[in-house]
Amino acid sequence: MGLMGRMWGREQRRLWALAAVAGVCCLATILVFAPGYLSPDSLDQLRQAEGKLPLTDWHPPVLSLVWRALIAVTGSIASMLVLQSVLFWGALWVLAWCVGALTGSRAGSFAVLGLGLTPFVLTFVGVVWKDVHTAFALLAACGVAFTGLRLRDRDLRRPALRWGLLGLGVLFLAYAMLVRKNAFFAAIPVFVLLVLALWRAPGRRTWVTCTAALLAALVVPAAAISLFARPLETKQGAQIMLDDLVHVLRVDELRSADVSPGLRDRLVSAAEECRRVGALSDAYWACYARPADGLRSDSGEITSLWLDEMSGHVPRYLQYRLRLFASLLFETGYVYKAGITRNDLGVEVAHPRLEDMLGTYVRGMARDLPWLFRGWFWLAVALVLAVRPGTGLFSMPVRALGISSAAYILGYLPIMPATDFRYLYWPAIACSLGLLLLWLGRDAPPPPPKSPGTRADRALPAHQPADAGGQ
Repeated sequence: MGLMGRMWGREQRRLWALAAVAGVCCLATILVFAPGYLSPDSLDQLRQAEGKLPLTDWHPPVLSLVWRALIAVTGSIASMLVLQSVLFWGALWVLAWCVGALTGSRAGSFAVLGLGLTPFVLTFVGVVWKDVHTAFALLAACGVAFTGLRLRDRDLRRPALRWGLLGLGVLFLAYAMLVRKNAFFAAIPVFVLLVLALWRAPGRRTWVTCTAALLAALVVPAAAISLFARPLETKQGAQIMLDDLVHVLRVDELRSADVSPGLRDRLVSAAEECRRVGALSDAYWACYARPADGLRSDSGEITSLWLDEMSGHVPRYLQYRLRLFASLLFETGYVYKAGITRNDLGVEVAHPRLEDMLGTYVRGMARDLPWLFRGWFWLAVALVLAVRPGTGLFSMPVRALGISSAAYILGYLPIMPATDFRYLYWPAIACSLGLLLLWLGRDAPPPPPKSPGTRADRALPAHQPADAGGQ
């Protein structure tokens, strides 16, 4: 009992030490980013959250609705920054605790927390963007999965705890997909990790039940938002098709396009303007003469024209999309969002000197170590982690993180609207975590596999690094 008591006391001290460090980092993040860094997209969602603009689906309505609820409860727009910071540092704290317990490495657990201070991660922690929400929700789902790995062979003998963790994990995954549709590519490997972390060898019934839970967590909120919040439909998907049309078709082809004269003129003008200013993407904002209703009136004709023309211009379409994707990989931009875009809401950065300090840190590192902010680097790391995750304790999570990151980056190939670093934000977080896990778990063998449907799934593993480390 004396030995067990000392081990438990050591575990508790480590847990509270990690919590103290995470808490300090969380408070510092809130202080530096207060009241939250806001781009034009962020400000648009803030206006919707405050009811100054109608709710639309151009940006994820779920984010605006969550912000609206937070403002209603707290009376402060900074509540979204607080939520983001707590979710991010809370997820890192859970991961750090689990990694420390599974490896017995105090340094390793603090290294997990240290990932939050790296420039390519810290840069967007307090920016209110859907990309950030997606990344943090996926990271939180990974924290739930690691909690399952930590507790699976002891406390998860109780079905209620296991299913409770699954429910929490799928809620995070569903939110990630609700705030960014293409997060589906990143969420599925994390979902597989979650299920395998909670069940050593899940049977078909378990997979069906878990998948149904994920679908329910995704469909029910989406349907509720559509029925009750009724966001204005903006036809944003036509934005990608517009990019393809004005960059793939020649101007003379656009002049003879079988569309209404007004749209034809706008397409021709957009193509000429994009060529004049050198805009490779984002034609809707950079080159297009937007009507008062945005894309709503043009979307049907744009879609029909895209379907007709792209099938006959496959080589040019592929060249354009590959050229744009290469820009994301090798000319990645917008690595830092400086404070708050000038606005008519009276919202300003609370601590300009702290913002200057953060900008100096991130921009300086981007200048000195530019590959940390390039898509090619994170795609290469993701592929390595997916193909060669090692054979140690964390081989399964490392592979899942690699596949999630690679799928997320490659999924942008046909739909990428710009070449911003925020589109690589989740891969940067996931791959840096994967590299650290690969290093920390290299000397610890994975637990022996268990057969599905047997009581062996409930047995204690032959190797328990947490207990060994405590001795």
